[in-house]
Amino acid sequence: MRDVGGISDAVRMEYVSRAPRPPLDGLIDDLYYLEGSPPYARLTLPPMPAALLIVNLGAPFRIRASTDIETAEYADGCVVTTPSRAFEFGYPLQTRSVGVHAKPWGLAPFLPMPAAELCDRPVTVEQVWGRASVAELRDRLSTADGPHEMLTLLEEELMRRLCETAGLGLVRHTSGVIEAASGAVAIGDLSVAAGVSSTHMAKRFKELIGVTPKRLARAHRFTATVFAINPAEPVDWAGLASGAGYFDQAHFGHEFREFTGLTPTRYLEVRQRFMREHPGHAFEGWPLPAD
Repeated sequence: MRDVGGISDAVRMEYVSRAPRPPLDGLIDDLYYLEGSPPYARLTLPPMPAALLIVNLGAPFRIRASTDIETAEYADGCVVTTPSRAFEFGYPLQTRSVGVHAKPWGLAPFLPMPAAELCDRPVTVEQVWGRASVAELRDRLSTADGPHEMLTLLEEELMRRLCETAGLGLVRHTSGVIEAASGAVAIGDLSVAAGVSSTHMAKRFKELIGVTPKRLARAHRFTATVFAINPAEPVDWAGLASGAGYFDQAHFGHEFREFTGLTPTRYLEVRQRFMREHPGHAFEGWPLPAD
């Protein structure tokens, strides 16, 4: 287990994270506990090839999933399947929650509906698991003896809810191929290799991940490209775009704006601002100040 705290003069957050035990480790990257003052009142989260479940234990937070959806308040927590666009999170002055960072397909065994129904439309945990059971879970978490016990309680709840999911093996394997290639893979070849039609493949992906294989590949390529950026050094944008397999720098810029709403150079400026104002923060590296 690791305990990461980002500290500045104005902000302190406690972040505790650990990997789950099998078989959850095939679905979830980590379980985490978060408490403290966010670095900014509003944070933009560019889309990642991942899903998110948050059980909220503090004041409500707010999410704006896209420009065509109104900002919504989440008191009990939220479920976010693999997004196709940036989200804006609005945090209270003090936040406290537990949650999981899941693999793209990782929440499918815990959802009563197809993931496609939730794509870019986060729902409350109550809408997924029911009000009574979520209230009981939040009560147990709130009275637990520290973050370690809280993560164990959340893990036990997930183990209890784990169920068989049709098509999971296909989607998991194919997603792994896409990830290993950082999204630079011919989607048509994937269905041929799996022995299924491209239509069947796309249907399974939308059911369990919420997006098509092509969209997931784009998210992997974008994420790998962003993580290759060192904000502390000059960036060779043309070389970065070429190395990531983008057709040209204009294509790269278009993708950046679609995923973040920012140009590459503006993205770099905002990320540098975060590092400058909150060095070493637990959130450093992906969320961006929205203010």
